[in-house]
Amino acid sequence: MIVGTAGHIDHGKTALVKALTGTDADRLAEEKARGITIDLGFAYADLGGGGITGFVDVPGHERLIHTMLAGAGGIDLALMVVAADDGVMPQTREHLAILDLLGIARGIVALTKADLVDAARRQQVAAQIREALAPTGLRDAPVIPVSALTGEGIADLRAALAAAEAQTTARHASGPFRLAVDRSFTLAGAGTVVTGTVLTGRIGLGDSVTISPQGIAARIRAIHAQNRPADQGLAGQRCALNLAGEAVTKQAIGRGDVVLTPGLHAPTDRIDAQLAVLGTEPKPVGTWFPARLHSHAVELGARIVPLGDPLHPGTSGPVQIVLERPIAAAVGDRFILRDSSASRTIGGGHFLDLRAPARKRRTPERLALIAAADHADPAEALAALLSVTPVGIAAFARDRSLSEDDMTAALDRVGAVSIGGLALSVEAHQALREGLTATLAAFHADNPDLPGMGREKCRLMLRPRLPKQPWLALLHREAADGRIVLDGAFLRLPGHEVRLSPEDEALFARILPALRGDTRFRPPRVRDFAAEFGIDEAEIRRVLKLTQKLGRTDQIAQDHFFAREVTAEMVAIIRDVAGATADGWFTAPAFRDRVQNGRKVAIEILDFFDRHGVTLRRGDLRRINPHRADLFGTHGWESSPVGRPDFNSGWGSEPVPGGFDSHSLPPARRE
Repeated sequence: MIVGTAGHIDHGKTALVKALTGTDADRLAEEKARGITIDLGFAYADLGGGGITGFVDVPGHERLIHTMLAGAGGIDLALMVVAADDGVMPQTREHLAILDLLGIARGIVALTKADLVDAARRQQVAAQIREALAPTGLRDAPVIPVSALTGEGIADLRAALAAAEAQTTARHASGPFRLAVDRSFTLAGAGTVVTGTVLTGRIGLGDSVTISPQGIAARIRAIHAQNRPADQGLAGQRCALNLAGEAVTKQAIGRGDVVLTPGLHAPTDRIDAQLAVLGTEPKPVGTWFPARLHSHAVELGARIVPLGDPLHPGTSGPVQIVLERPIAAAVGDRFILRDSSASRTIGGGHFLDLRAPARKRRTPERLALIAAADHADPAEALAALLSVTPVGIAAFARDRSLSEDDMTAALDRVGAVSIGGLALSVEAHQALREGLTATLAAFHADNPDLPGMGREKCRLMLRPRLPKQPWLALLHREAADGRIVLDGAFLRLPGHEVRLSPEDEALFARILPALRGDTRFRPPRVRDFAAEFGIDEAEIRRVLKLTQKLGRTDQIAQDHFFAREVTAEMVAIIRDVAGATADGWFTAPAFRDRVQNGRKVAIEILDFFDRHGVTLRRGDLRRINPHRADLFGTHGWESSPVGRPDFNSGWGSEPVPGGFDSHSLPPARRE
C-alpha cells in the first residue's frame, strides 16, 4: 500500500511519518535547516501485516503545491494531517479538494499535536474536520488524535493503517508496464536510477523499456520494490529502477516522465477530458483558458477549450486540453488544473481521449464519442464507442494500457466484430455488409455496361467509412462468403456480367470480320472503320473499348485494336520464332516476316508485348518470358486476365508490376 500525507505546513506530517516508520523523510539539508518539507520524502515500514507500506511525505506550503501534486498520484490512501492547535487551515482545504479531484476516497485523519490541547479543543477541531470532509470522498475517514512527541495514538494509527492495508486490493499487474517518475539521480557504481509509483503492469530484470515522451530506449539493470531489492516490480508498488542505455542519463530523465512498455510510447499534446471546476474558482473557464496541468508527476502549461458553454464554478463538462509539449498519458489518468501563477487550484478531472482533433472538436459526432469514452470499465467504454463508430483495437488497448488478453476479453464481452484491426458492433457490421450489396446492385443497375465498381469509390460511399486496411479485409471476407466478387480493382455482385447492348453487338459484328480475316495482323484502325461505316469515330472507339474490357479485343497501339484470338496467335508465333534460335533471342524482322506485316506495326505489336512482360527486351533482341507466355490465353483466351477492367491495356510506357518495362534488361543468370 502507498500512503500519501496531506495537510497544512508545519502540522507535523514529517514528524508523524518518522514516528510511524522510524525514517526521517526530510532528506535535504535545506529541509532540516528550515524545518519544513521542500521536496518529496519517502519512508517504508512493516506495520504488522507482513507487507511493506510506503509513505510519500509531501510539502504543505502553498507555494509547493506542485510538489505535493507530484506525490499525490498513485497513492492508495491519504493520511490527512491537521494540527490540534491550528485546526483546519487554507492548505488543509486545498489538499482536501485536490485529493477529491484525484478520486481518492480512502483516508485517515491524524489530529496531530494532540498533547498541546485539552479535550474540548480536540472535539472542536474534530468538528471542523468533519465539516471540511463532508463534501469530499473522505467524508467517512476516521479521526485519530496523535502526538509524535509523546507517542499518544501512534499505536492506534498504525493499527488503522495496517487494517487499511489488509483491505487494499492489489492493482492489476497483467497489463503493460507504466511507472511515473518523480526522481532521477545517479549512484556511484550503478548509474542512473529513477523512482516512482508503478501505475500498471509489472517489470523484471533485463526487460526493455522506453522513457516517454522522449522515446529513450533503456534496459532494467536492477530493481528496488518498496525499498527492498527485487526481481520484479508490480503495479501499486514504489520502485527504484536502475536503467541502462545509450541515451540514459540523469539529465535526460526528469520528474514527469514515464517509464513504460515500448508499445505504449505514443506521446500526445492534445487531450479531450472531463473537467470539474471548483466552486471557489472566481470566474468561468472559457475558451483558451491558461492553466498549469498536473498529472501524476508531470507539470506543464496548458490551454483549456470547453467543448460546450464556458464552465462556471461548481460545474463540470468536457474540455479539450492543449499542452505546451507532448506528455505520456493514459485514458482515465486523473489531472489537476492550477492557475498559471500557481496561486490556486482551478479544478480537475480525468482524460477521455488522447488523440483529440484540432478541428471539428465540437461537432455532435465528436461530443458523442467523448461521452461514450467516459467509462472506467474498458468493456463498457468499448461498447459505448462501438455504438457511435468503429474502434481501432491496437490504439484502444494502447491508450488504456490494456494487455492483449484484457483487450480480447473486452471484445468478447461486447460481442464486437474484428476486421483488419478494427472493431465494429454487430449492428454496424451487418449494416455495412447490406450497404455494400445495395451499393453494388444500384451501380450495376445504372451501369450495366461496366464490369464493376471501383473499390475506392465504393469505400467512400459506405458508412461507416472504413480505413483502407480494414476495408480490404472486409472485401476478402465478403468474397470468401460468396457475397461479392473481387475483380482486380473492381467489385461486382455474383452473377453480374457485362454484355454489349444489341446495338453495340450489331456494330461489333460489322467490325469483327476485319479483325479475323487475312488482314488480322494489320487490321484497320478506328478512323478506317469510321470512314467505311459512316459512323463517328468516338462511337467506334467506345464499342471497341467495351470489347476490350470483355476480353474480346486488345488495344495494341493508339486506336489500333486486334481480336483477342489474334493476339494469342501472335504470342504463339513469337514462341515459335524464339524457339528457332539457338539461345531463344529473336529480332523484330524475324517476327515481322512471320506475320507479313510492315515494320511499324510489327514494332507496335512487340512493344505491346514488352509492356505486358510477355517478351523481355535487350537492345534490338527479345525473348519470350515463360512466366507470362499464357497472359493472353494462348490456349484459349478465356483464361486470360487481360480482359479484366483492372488490367492496363498497355497503351503508354508504364512498367508492368513485377516484370520489366520495354527498355529493361533481363535479370542476370545465376550460375
